[in-house]
Amino acid sequence: MSDYFNNLLTEPEGKTLEFKRDLSSPKHLLKTLVAFANTAGGRLVIGVADDQQIWGVEHPLDEEERLCNLIADSIAPRLIPEVKLVTVDEKALLIVQVYLSGTRPHYLQTEGRENGTYVRLGSTNRQADRELIAELQRTADGVAFDELPMPELSITDLDLEEAQKLFSGIRTLDESSLLTLKLLVHDQGRLVPTRGAVLLFGKQRELHFSDAWVQCGRFTGKDKSVIFDHIDIHESLPQSVESILLFLKKHAFRGADFSEYRRKDVWSIPLEIFREGIINALVHADYSQRGGPIRIAFFDDRIEIESPGILLPGITVEDMQEGVSRIRNHVIARVFRELNLIEQWGSGVRRIFSEAKKLGLPKPSIVEIGMRLRLSIPLEKINNVSEQVSEHVSEHVSEHVSEQVEFKAPRTTQSPTQSPTQSPTQSPTQSDTQNISNAVARIIEVIGENEYSAHDLRDLVGLRHRPTFRQNYLHPALKRGVIVQTIPDKPNSRLQKYRLTAKGLSMLAQNKST
Repeated sequence: MSDYFNNLLTEPEGKTLEFKRDLSSPKHLLKTLVAFANTAGGRLVIGVADDQQIWGVEHPLDEEERLCNLIADSIAPRLIPEVKLVTVDEKALLIVQVYLSGTRPHYLQTEGRENGTYVRLGSTNRQADRELIAELQRTADGVAFDELPMPELSITDLDLEEAQKLFSGIRTLDESSLLTLKLLVHDQGRLVPTRGAVLLFGKQRELHFSDAWVQCGRFTGKDKSVIFDHIDIHESLPQSVESILLFLKKHAFRGADFSEYRRKDVWSIPLEIFREGIINALVHADYSQRGGPIRIAFFDDRIEIESPGILLPGITVEDMQEGVSRIRNHVIARVFRELNLIEQWGSGVRRIFSEAKKLGLPKPSIVEIGMRLRLSIPLEKINNVSEQVSEHVSEHVSEHVSEQVEFKAPRTTQSPTQSPTQSPTQSPTQSDTQNISNAVARIIEVIGENEYSAHDLRDLVGLRHRPTFRQNYLHPALKRGVIVQTIPDKPNSRLQKYRLTAKGLSMLAQNKST
């Protein structure tokens, strides 16, 4: 037996390989060939049982002719695979090699296109629904779902003000930029938004794409029987990245003193790995599918990131692990790249595996399950819910995104007689100092006795993402009365700057003395 067949017959059944003992059940065999052609190609070996015992094929020449006739008469559009007759241990085998078809979707003629189209998931064949059939057609035609126009909508259906905030300092979203980014396209003499534009910045995104949101849950134990905490995230896709990380951080911080929680070694989960996984899910999800949003499940021993849609045709899990990548949503990927959320095309999954290896973590896994893709990342240590940080510390962690802040808040205790609020001109009590987050404390530290614009402050704290800075740094500092605007009667002035109040200066002096 040649090395090729020797290796082939020892491989397990999977996405691109199936064994059949004989031709006694031709319908299942034809489903497999259709699924191979629609998904990633594959090899069907006839004459070998599921347990890989070699039985051989009786009357191989007659069976070969019968098989070719079955394929020609039963599958549309016409499928022409390679059929080889080989001899192994003096027994004849038929090997049918099917390649990913450029004329997909293929289907069984007796069942029709709507009911007879199949795809390959693991070692099983699954009937494709209408949305998946359309996706198979689009990928064969080289058309991305998120590039398609939505002629029933107009530019007013996009939240361009919020989009421009994200692109602040990167580019101005004028008509030319919107066309370049394919957020707008010409359709029947009008400028209309693309599906990608609505998914990214639509004012009523979920009206058009009901599953374009993210569900996060922290579960007690290693399954979903008991949920400890959860959150539904309905922000724009780019903003969702940091919000998901906030939720994970809230439940990942363990046991260290609060003043030290910004040290990288206190996190019990590898945040960079999860950031890559989250971005990969948001960018490559199949938003044409219905049935559930992107889901992030945090268990004691792992975190699972699950997104709608199976792998693109021609891609296998093994390909992904080797760094092979194809972009499903071109518009979304381009915007994420412009916002510096993606560093390099196609490097995300490969970086997840290489980073896990570098950190000595168990190997992550990727599986297609129920028309969804699941990335499971094992944790180095068990994260029991009972060991989570106190509600007080979790609150502070959830207010902060940046991992580079090194400011240490002084250790203080709160007197039960102290008032929870003070005017900006009052001296800060120990309660004030304790309740101010590290993010706000960082603002106090970098401003000092100077005045800075919001853009300058964002640079000083080391953040590129404007909404994150405003939500987690600037607005809390203003709300707590430690900074004020230098031009309060014109809050949106381009000359606007920020300085410390008397309260902020007092806190700055106290922090320097500790």
